[in-house]
Amino acid sequence: MTDGPAPKSVLARGAALLHACGESEGALSLAELALRTGLPKPSAHRLIGELVRLGLIERTPEGHYRIGLALFVLGQSAPSARELRDAALPYLGDLHEETHENVHLAVPDGSDTLFLEKITGRRATPIVSRAGGRLPAHCTATGKVFLAHDPRPPHLTLPRLTPRTLVLPGQLARDLAATRARGYGVNLEEAEVGVSAVAAAVYERGRGPRPVAAISVTGGTRRLDVDRIGARVCAAARALTRTLSA
Repeated sequence: MTDGPAPKSVLARGAALLHACGESEGALSLAELALRTGLPKPSAHRLIGELVRLGLIERTPEGHYRIGLALFVLGQSAPSARELRDAALPYLGDLHEETHENVHLAVPDGSDTLFLEKITGRRATPIVSRAGGRLPAHCTATGKVFLAHDPRPPHLTLPRLTPRTLVLPGQLARDLAATRARGYGVNLEEAEVGVSAVAAAVYERGRGPRPVAAISVTGGTRRLDVDRIGARVCAAARALTRTLSA
């Protein structure tokens, strides 16, 4: 349901569709987009077609819609995102060379974690994440890092992505306490079966006590040594924090 009247100008209607896609945890159908924005389905369909042609929204094989790569690229051109990514790349590259696994740079985005960068390779475990993609924070290592330092309680509705996703607020609260205690977040097959991850927080002087980003290593559960990877991810996150705060 919408929180107010349907937007009237073409620009406002397009922005409403983009916001609806960006705030969703997954791709949305035309009917869902019309419901969330308050737009008539014919108007929503016409505007979505334009946004798809511009690359701002992409259409999935199932006929649903999600944020497109072009919009992510535009976001990357924002000075803060570009500077963060550029500063992080050397540390991400070093982590990939050390682990031969998938390495991510992520930032908090509402109840999600948004991946700004991903480095992978032939030896890395194939995973579904992509630069510009997002996942619910409660089932990712990077997201847990953000939630662990957020004074606001997590959403009461926690979607289940796998049988191991933590969906009870009490379970998640205990996991976040453990994240704070050990200094890094762990995802054990909570977003994707057979895949686990370790993440550590990145800070910046003058930006307050909450993380501005997180670095993670993601790989197959059977070969991911959580303690060893945790130490390396924490070292990389501390190094990036020093760079950003210099």
